[in-house]
Amino acid sequence: MANIRVMHFGLGPIGAAIVKQVATRPGFKIVGAIDIDPAKVGRDLGDVVGLSKRIGVKVSADAAKALKSAKPDVVVLCTSSSIKKVLPQIEVILKSKTAIVSTTEELSYPGYTHVRPARAIDKLAKKAKVAVLGTGVNPGFAMDALPIALTAVCERVDRIVVHRVQDARIRRLPFQQKIGAGLTTEQFQKKVDDGSVRHVGLTESIAMIADAMGWTLDRITDDIQPKLAQVTISSEFLAVDPGYVCGIIQDGVGYRKNEPVIRLHMEAYLGAPESYDSVEIEGSPNISSKVTGGIHGDVATASIVVNSIPKVLAATPGLHTMLDLALPSFFPGR
Repeated sequence: MANIRVMHFGLGPIGAAIVKQVATRPGFKIVGAIDIDPAKVGRDLGDVVGLSKRIGVKVSADAAKALKSAKPDVVVLCTSSSIKKVLPQIEVILKSKTAIVSTTEELSYPGYTHVRPARAIDKLAKKAKVAVLGTGVNPGFAMDALPIALTAVCERVDRIVVHRVQDARIRRLPFQQKIGAGLTTEQFQKKVDDGSVRHVGLTESIAMIADAMGWTLDRITDDIQPKLAQVTISSEFLAVDPGYVCGIIQDGVGYRKNEPVIRLHMEAYLGAPESYDSVEIEGSPNISSKVTGGIHGDVATASIVVNSIPKVLAATPGLHTMLDLALPSFFPGR
């Protein structure tokens, strides 16, 4: 099989991690890179992401020009959590008739919260005769695709509870900032209110699970609380004194007939005594599954994006989700 021609759009921490995997895995060829950061534009992509050698691809700020020149098979889009912000980028990519795998959280299951842009993207993708997918570790796997897959061995499902607990000390600085580490409670609440501190995706994950189970939900709630440090806690990047925020506790709940049938509980804070991902399914049979040590957020996000590329290229044209796409697995290349 010929190498899959990949263009990288967005070279932040996750985008860079994906570049490193694609550059070292057989079966792929990096043909282009796009970013608006002036410090990255014009430089070799290998230097920008910290590879040990240059790869002969320079970062461009002009997406349309880069797409026309490189002619990729797929674009990996890693620029924003918001569909509204990435929609113009998606339109440019689809105009070039190129498939997309994106880490945009709101794109992971947009039919519940972003119906109009989802329909627009689906229409554009079908016109371009390519597939589009939003995925990642969460949303995209740990709190939706994984529990959905586990229900395959059930004859009845009554309730699904998922826990994702992470010691954020091992995560990158932008993630620690995203969960509010180091803020006062007042600062934390202001950032929750403006949307800059929160995990994006619980609502999308709940909607995906509900549709997989055939459940019509009355409502979905998403509640955010600060986790306060009891003692001074330090990471590689910052230190948090007692009484200050060291992370986030977030609960998403899906109600059916006024009963909570889907509960997604997430804790990410500096100093969590144990990192793990667990799924509890109440039904027949009951299922209890736990990933001790947890699924590493950054490595897993980069991996599921790379491993999904062949599935997206083989998919029918249109906007897909992890619910309808063929189940991805590790892609060893040719």
